[in-house]
Amino acid sequence: MPSPAWNSPAPRNVQRRVRALVFVTVFLDLVGFGLIIPLLPFYVESMGGTATTAGVLLALFSLAQLIASPILGRLSDRVGRRPVILLSLLGNALSMALFAYSTHVRLLPLLFASRLLAGATAGNLAACQAAVADVTDEHGRAAGMGRVGAGIGLGMVLGPVIGSVLHVWGAWAPPLAGAVLAAAAMLGVFFFFPETHRPGSTDPSAAGRPRVRLPEVLARPGLGAVLALMFLVFIGMTNLQVSLGLLAQARFGWGELEVGRLFALMGLVTFVLQAFVIGWLTRRFRDTSLVLVGATCMGTGLALIAAANHGAMLVLAMVLVGSGTGLLQPLVASLASGFAGRELRGGVLGVVQSAGGLARVVGPVWSGFLFARLGPGAPFASGVAASGIALLVAASLRRRRMPDAPPPSSMKA
Repeated sequence: MPSPAWNSPAPRNVQRRVRALVFVTVFLDLVGFGLIIPLLPFYVESMGGTATTAGVLLALFSLAQLIASPILGRLSDRVGRRPVILLSLLGNALSMALFAYSTHVRLLPLLFASRLLAGATAGNLAACQAAVADVTDEHGRAAGMGRVGAGIGLGMVLGPVIGSVLHVWGAWAPPLAGAVLAAAAMLGVFFFFPETHRPGSTDPSAAGRPRVRLPEVLARPGLGAVLALMFLVFIGMTNLQVSLGLLAQARFGWGELEVGRLFALMGLVTFVLQAFVIGWLTRRFRDTSLVLVGATCMGTGLALIAAANHGAMLVLAMVLVGSGTGLLQPLVASLASGFAGRELRGGVLGVVQSAGGLARVVGPVWSGFLFARLGPGAPFASGVAASGIALLVAASLRRRRMPDAPPPSSMKA
């Protein structure tokens, strides 16, 4: 049952409740996502598609998400976080059910429709991040975002494992399980998730508009740099996701099992860091300082992959990339919510998610081009360059103050 929203920060018991519910919601949502993504090329192939078709399918989801995320984020500023989270989970459940049906009738257009619906209603993450930001102050915000990231990391670790087990029951089983999980998360939000958005906190001049426009975001000090950070981080991650398996196969003869273990290791490192470590770090160091560390870890890990001549180098690299991801994902979201201020928080977080979505549209094409033209290490060298630019962008944010930030503390480095 919804309850009144609070001024930030909310009472500590409310913060704990919101963080726990956000973790469970995002975890269930991402387990469902992880159930199908590793198997997607096989589904496409069984319906007469090709590897190019699978790439177009992934890009279609990201493109729909790119368009919809800012709209849903701004809608959450207008009507509240809870309705948007419910709408997103309903869309996810319906898209997964349609996905399962498409595997039964083997119709590729239905599969495309299911991913288009999933992308168009993918506002869950931005709304959950906004809910965490609603109930925390500057000092607790990054730790709260870490809880969101932990749900993502654990979901992406367990999802592929569960999906491979369920697949023996039939091609329909993983997406149907994803639909059930999304429906379960929706019921949990409906009965237990409190509304966190304070009535009247939306800018009156924006009250009639369901969308934050990009010029409006860029006009706010610091937000242009945060958007650039999000894009650069996801370009590096997309290069990794698209090209790691190809590099591991070309250099070491590794197959799906070994590559899957590498991604599971990265997800585990990310989960541990976001669930148990990042709160301690953000109490002692500034967010921008930790972003510098995260970008350094990611860049070093990608450089190791580019130069890898032994499998052990890939293992070390994935630990470093997992550490970088574990820091960067929640901290970039924390910076975005801080620079946005309360009145545009949901919409801005939606725009920030769209910056990541744009990277997921551009990244696969760019990575594939580099791999084909310049060799297996080229996409990762590109990721190193992106991490280097991210370092410069993060350094430029160290001198900027957030609208609701207290005076700088000498306790933080």
